[in-house]
Amino acid sequence: MSNQAKKDEKPKGILERLNAGEIIVGDGGFVFALEKRGYVKAGPWTPEATVENPEAVRQLHREFLRAGADVMQTFTFYASDDKLQNRGNMDPKKMTGYNVNNEACLIAREVANEGGALVAGGVSQTPTYLSGKGKEFTQKEFQKQMHVFMENKVDFLIAEYFEHVEEAEWATEVCKATGLPVATTLCIGPDGDLHGVSTGECAVRLVKAGADIVGINCHFDPDITLAAVRKMKTALDAAGLKAHLMTQPLAYHTPDVNKQGFIDLPEFPFALEPRVCTRWEIQAYAREAYNLGVRFIGGCCGFEPYHIRAVCEELAPERGFLPPGSEKHAPWGDGLRLHTKPWVRARARQTYWKNLKPSSGRPFSASLSKPDCWGVTAGDQELIQKTSNTTDDELKTLFSTKG
Repeated sequence: MSNQAKKDEKPKGILERLNAGEIIVGDGGFVFALEKRGYVKAGPWTPEATVENPEAVRQLHREFLRAGADVMQTFTFYASDDKLQNRGNMDPKKMTGYNVNNEACLIAREVANEGGALVAGGVSQTPTYLSGKGKEFTQKEFQKQMHVFMENKVDFLIAEYFEHVEEAEWATEVCKATGLPVATTLCIGPDGDLHGVSTGECAVRLVKAGADIVGINCHFDPDITLAAVRKMKTALDAAGLKAHLMTQPLAYHTPDVNKQGFIDLPEFPFALEPRVCTRWEIQAYAREAYNLGVRFIGGCCGFEPYHIRAVCEELAPERGFLPPGSEKHAPWGDGLRLHTKPWVRARARQTYWKNLKPSSGRPFSASLSKPDCWGVTAGDQELIQKTSNTTDDELKTLFSTKG
């Protein structure tokens, strides 16, 4: 169904579509894309842009919609009050969490209505949990966001980017209490969460907590993400539990990461560009995800609209249409037949792009990095959060630790 056709009819619900066997294409990464464009601050990675620069957020939504995304996820990543105000990031007297979340909902709905997409309200991990304040206080942070989502009548909820299944369970419970469909994704790999719970057991616990859709987002590349989801699927089948599967990986290659994922790479976050996946590699990811049984397929950090378009183009035979963003993009480089140079015209074929091993152009760069392995996670003193900014003395201590 084309975007125009979707616009002309009321979209079916997320579970109605998944239960019917439809493929849902998610959107891509917002915080990294908007940081590069100058609208998000690296470090806190919080979404004040919904209030400060709403047109930037609106435009990125539109680009993902044009690329074929079926879901406009509210730009509410790290939008809990405790995160927005963490380490002196945002003055609550000038802007509130309610403002940030509300504007995100309004923008997402506006763009979703332009193409018949669904709106998903999103929550993510909190400083409250990392500081060890317990279930009651952590769930209060999620509940404040739920209030805004329900006011704005979002279509379903996504609880994403959790390193600990315990916090993801708490988020799922709060989401489920709204009566809306719930998708919950962890930012873990095949080795389990940061408290040692296996990836398969994480999936089982999330479904038992009420998640209708489970999977993995962020921290790992498509290959590692799919390996983790394969473990989730195996565990759910063994437990006799039913849930739809979802993947929203990085668009960065991460074969050298440890359990913490790409945030431990020395290139994080300002020198990851050499690791970006090509559109052809994302097509391969989409096909492998589909073959695995994943039906909610999107992306996270590093995923630009052209990556989402690649997902849609790979799965066009199953979906029955191409997105508007493919109007200027011939399959497998076929548009290169119009190029003036004959050696470039010779690249207008699938075998060329499918078999290419891209070079980095960096003769002194290693192909792999040595990730940091500090082993700090929820419950450690170093993760106790505060509202005041990190001091120079505190940074000096960290510098001496890192060496």
